[in-house]
Amino acid sequence: MSVATDLRSQQGVERPRTSTQALRGLALIVAFAALGLIVLLSVWLGSKSIPFTATWDVLWHNDGSYDALVIHDYRIPRTLVGLVVGVSLGLAGALMQALTRNPLADPGLLGVTMGASTGVVISLAFLGISSVLGYVWFAFAGAALASVVVYTLGSSGKRNATPERLVLAGAAVTAVMFAFNTAVLLMDPKAFNEFRFWQVGSLAGRYYDVLLPVLPFAAAGVVLALLLIRPLNVLAMGDELGRALGTHPAFVRVIGAVSITLLCGAATAAAGPIAFVGLAVPHMARLLVGPDQRWVLPFSLVLAPILLVGSDIVGRVIAPPEEVQVGIVTAAIGVPVFIALCRRRKPAGL
Repeated sequence: MSVATDLRSQQGVERPRTSTQALRGLALIVAFAALGLIVLLSVWLGSKSIPFTATWDVLWHNDGSYDALVIHDYRIPRTLVGLVVGVSLGLAGALMQALTRNPLADPGLLGVTMGASTGVVISLAFLGISSVLGYVWFAFAGAALASVVVYTLGSSGKRNATPERLVLAGAAVTAVMFAFNTAVLLMDPKAFNEFRFWQVGSLAGRYYDVLLPVLPFAAAGVVLALLLIRPLNVLAMGDELGRALGTHPAFVRVIGAVSITLLCGAATAAAGPIAFVGLAVPHMARLLVGPDQRWVLPFSLVLAPILLVGSDIVGRVIAPPEEVQVGIVTAAIGVPVFIALCRRRKPAGL
């Protein structure tokens, strides 16, 4: 009798759990469908009005017309760059918050974004490079170098790298690079004039020659991030319990830092520093599916490009024939979210 009762109770527990997993899976499918719709809208809508039927026709049959030129040479590459940048920022933000156990963390906390900015400043002021394709490599190199310096400082001494030490090292390195950038730009008005357009963050003028160089780095970052799903769930219970369960916290943080560097470096190099996407999207994901990283990371991967490409669409159509940079639109959306997070008494579980 007791065995039958135990079996019934176990089935009663498994049934709601299975139902919850099914609902989360369905929600993820809906999110992918929404992403597909956003991509289609991004190809269709812009400062130049093109009928949807014409858009659909030239999307599959490039007839060489002006509409086909706009769609194939401008809007499709711009949309693809937005997808890559969105995925990178969403995953980098989710990883950053999980590794530091800080709900207000974003990818810039490790100095990666400021490192990319420093690389661009050096290329503009000292090398005279002014094209996006020219300084994309300097942005990525600056991001990588900044992350190496931050991790070296955070892991120096007898103690290993902890979230607190990494955040403090990131803040210190960011402050130094910010001071350097400001000093250089104040002495070079031409470099400052060019840098301020990149600093806003934009998808305009991004074509395949920008997308293809950063795509392998972003793809590698995505793979590393998804491989960390199980270790992140274990580390959420604490380092000591994680070690007891066979996870190596220091190794997980190293791989996480490499992934964040690849993702954030690729995104910043391609589109400039776009704020609040990496901060807000992981919270949206946790509101939908809870703190389980098996779902938080995939949802962040989908929701971030929805937010970024959707914001780019808004920026294109809100003030025609001019455009508002996507970094401005995401900031307008992200600032209220950030304020709401700061005012919450209990942040979402990580």
